[in-house]
Amino acid sequence: MNPSIQVSRNIRKIGFLILILYIFVVILMQTVEFFNLVDFSSSAINNQISAPPSLEHLCGTDRLGRDVCIRTLKGSSIALEIVFLSMFFSIIIGLPLGLISGYFGGILDKSLSLIMDTIFAIPVILLSVVMAFVLGKGILNAAFALCIVYSPQYFRVIRNQTFLIKYETFVEAANISGANFVRIIFKYILPNVLTPLPILLTLNAADAVLVLGSLGFLGLGVPADVPEWGGDLNLALKVLPTGIWWTALFPGLAMFMLVLGLSFIGEGLEIKK
Repeated sequence: MNPSIQVSRNIRKIGFLILILYIFVVILMQTVEFFNLVDFSSSAINNQISAPPSLEHLCGTDRLGRDVCIRTLKGSSIALEIVFLSMFFSIIIGLPLGLISGYFGGILDKSLSLIMDTIFAIPVILLSVVMAFVLGKGILNAAFALCIVYSPQYFRVIRNQTFLIKYETFVEAANISGANFVRIIFKYILPNVLTPLPILLTLNAADAVLVLGSLGFLGLGVPADVPEWGGDLNLALKVLPTGIWWTALFPGLAMFMLVLGLSFIGEGLEIKK
């Protein structure tokens, strides 16, 4: 077996195992929340303030007495929900616009390309901060803010693929046979432009986790009462000089592992390609 293929398989397996672990955590926390086993909206789960890791609190507590382990696990649910919503919205916007732009060309293509290229040229963090500030805090608002950031990438990929495929023999044959543009786009072009999407999707998702953490760190992601890694890291930074390291370690480690898992999936798919 080709060594590069074996490497890509191993990388993908590790990435999928990490992602499956996070999905399991999300399901577990949703079950816990559904049966009201833990009140996540409470400002203090117990009266132990800034307690170090122990058998009672495996990851310690923060300065408000909240269990760091529970908040970190709950943050997994928020991160996956926002990131996957943002990727879904990005595809919903970028895919059809890319198909239309690449197929029809002309002024429509130039106009859409100009808009998307302008958005794409703005640094990701800057654009996400501006959009989050305009839209306000909230899960859907954060997802829409990230959607605006990443949709130009899907537009560009799909537009370029469509532009090439529309000159293929089978597409020209469909045109000659009298098929309308809707049938040509969805039956002949769409299936052939989806190949690069899984790679782009997973790599963008990994990047979106970091951007979401940055928004939370700046106080622009989700409301303060919602457990989120970036917001917890912001609070942890203020007490880190006093030796309270656990409130920064576990949210940061959770964010790192999710980014690593998604990156491994994307890199594994890219090596295979």
